[in-house]
Amino acid sequence: MNKETTLDEFQNNSEDSTRGEWQVVRLEDVSQKRAENVDPQEVDLERHVGLEHIDPNTPYPDWEPVDGLSSTKRRFDSGDILFAKLRPNLEKSAQPDFEGVASTDIFPIVSEEGINSKYLLYRLSSKSAYDYARRTSAGTRMPRTSWNLFSNFEFNLPPLKEQRKIASVLHNTDQAIQKTEEIIRQVERLKKGVAQDLFRNGLDSEETKETWLGEIPSDWDTVRFEELIESSRNGVYKKEDAYGGETPILKMGDMFGEITFEGSDMERLEMEEDEIEKYRLEEGDLLFARRSLNVEGAGECTLIGDLDETTVFESSLIRVRLESEANPMFFAQYFEGPVGSKSIERIVTTTTASGIAGSDLKNLLVPKPKKEVQKEIADKLSLYDTKIDLLEQEKRRLQRLKKGLMQDLLSGNVRTTNTNIEVPDEIAQHG
Repeated sequence: MNKETTLDEFQNNSEDSTRGEWQVVRLEDVSQKRAENVDPQEVDLERHVGLEHIDPNTPYPDWEPVDGLSSTKRRFDSGDILFAKLRPNLEKSAQPDFEGVASTDIFPIVSEEGINSKYLLYRLSSKSAYDYARRTSAGTRMPRTSWNLFSNFEFNLPPLKEQRKIASVLHNTDQAIQKTEEIIRQVERLKKGVAQDLFRNGLDSEETKETWLGEIPSDWDTVRFEELIESSRNGVYKKEDAYGGETPILKMGDMFGEITFEGSDMERLEMEEDEIEKYRLEEGDLLFARRSLNVEGAGECTLIGDLDETTVFESSLIRVRLESEANPMFFAQYFEGPVGSKSIERIVTTTTASGIAGSDLKNLLVPKPKKEVQKEIADKLSLYDTKIDLLEQEKRRLQRLKKGLMQDLLSGNVRTTNTNIEVPDEIAQHG
């Protein structure tokens, strides 16, 4: 197709949605790759965006200071689309509102005149674009696509007026997702502050005493954790050929991010009845990450909730079953909170991977208030978890909505032609 003629047609039709028709274009027809390689120490730019600064399916990139970076980078301007050419299966693309330098594993893509770059961002964030990038990638361990190949990505492009409307709908959904994420972080910070106060001052700002844990209420005891433990055990190890059976097994990756685990899609394996009895999980059990590839994961604690079926746990986890005088949720909140997590950090060892030993866990000093105080503190902190869980559900709902909208709007199955959609300035300014 003739690139110049096509873009002129879009510009002529952009203000008349009744005349403008969708047309098939290739990425190279409507954009170009910014190819200015620079030494980050020789340009007057302060921000660097690497692959680690772009979250999957999130259009707002993070960044780090350029200070200390020495390898060649690729310059980008505010409004450029940053598309990760390395490992496109991770589905990373974003549009910064600042200028800077990017990893050379990122394409900075500039839309042509007459093309709304915010629309193009969403077009390149679609499943079909990522699938095309995967198909044109070379390399087994670290697959990469190339601009020569990726720029041949073909898609249907609407007139400019409709591009703006589509981008506005998707942008508003992204704004709602971002706002929900901000509220989640606010609630998490608030919970952290409340936990700090409760584990230091108790329920009624009581007199405190100095301990190995720091200041705690003067009427709380400190005991070795093993005094509160009925039993503890490392999980089961099974070879790959045991998987595919009927018994679900909880793995370390399943439990991160939740203070209470109540079941999700898990792998399953073949196990004998006596093994199941030995490694089964019960409501109220505490699970600790015994080892992890990063320091943050080692020692993380999760409380087992009401499971739908008998479930066992893998060898990288430690199961702790508490005595009746210890409230499991209180100790889950303690080890998840600012005080208990610091005590866990003291027993993390680092070799090829980070980890904790069951013996060190048992020897930790922990606070022991009265049982009724444990419950009240656990209930107070659990209210924040409930709020966070509801917000996470809303975030997932919005993400599903965005996915459906992208499928309908970018394909043209749902048209915005005759709809009264307000195009905000932040969309209009992108073309």
